[in-house]
Amino acid sequence: MYAVIKTGGKQYRVAENDILTIERLTGEAGAKIEFGEVLMVGEGENVKIGAPLVAGAKVTAELVEQTRGPKVITLKKRRRKNSRRKRGHRQDLSLVRITGIIGA
Repeated sequence: MYAVIKTGGKQYRVAENDILTIERLTGEAGAKIEFGEVLMVGEGENVKIGAPLVAGAKVTAELVEQTRGPKVITLKKRRRKNSRRKRGHRQDLSLVRITGIIGA
């Protein structure tokens, strides 16, 4: 069975025991998380598509660890003006393991 969930402004297709990297969620490693915004639940021919959400469906997960993404460097340079700006950014991320999918 698989589901499509929405979290952090993005959509993810998940199945049981999947490990995925998503936007930072609050909590410590080992905490239980519940995703209520389920857009689709299905298995084979039996698929439920929400409008926009599937009523009563939820996905449970376990927070594996809090991490940070790779460093992204942005560089602005104005030629012949002796002007440049360098900025770095690392996104805060969470690693979660999907433990169950409950489709209503």
